[in-house]
Amino acid sequence: MAEPRWLNADEQRTWRAFREMLIRLDEALDHQLERDSGMPHAYYMILAMLSEAPGRSLRMSQLASVNSYSLSRLSHAVARLEERGLVRREDCPTDRRGAIAVLTDAGWDVLVAAAPGHVGEIRRRLFDPLTAEEAAMLGTISAKVAQAVRAPV
Repeated sequence: MAEPRWLNADEQRTWRAFREMLIRLDEALDHQLERDSGMPHAYYMILAMLSEAPGRSLRMSQLASVNSYSLSRLSHAVARLEERGLVRREDCPTDRRGAIAVLTDAGWDVLVAAAPGHVGEIRRRLFDPLTAEEAAMLGTISAKVAQAVRAPV
């Protein structure tokens, strides 16, 4: 068996800073949305993905995939959003086993009201501390890492 490729001191510092950034950024965004809009970040992302889809609707399996959720986690979240009248489920016309999540007009209104505060928090926490060049570099790096993470092991 090959010797592990241990992280050197610089890589270890980078890894820990990166991990802390992800955790704290997610916490900050979740806190802001809960405080200002009464919903967790996960619910906001479901509404946002539906708002960008044709007809404001996606198959549940597609919605789970774009949000990196399990189907059971997504189903639970959509049930909560349904209770609030923000999303509704419809039968899939091409697959009796499938379901489609649809953003309601009320869901659209909630998303539109929440978006300015959410974007402001993203800007304040992520982009304001960076120069334009650093932000571009972050985008490039993030895309490369995302591609590596998506690749089969």
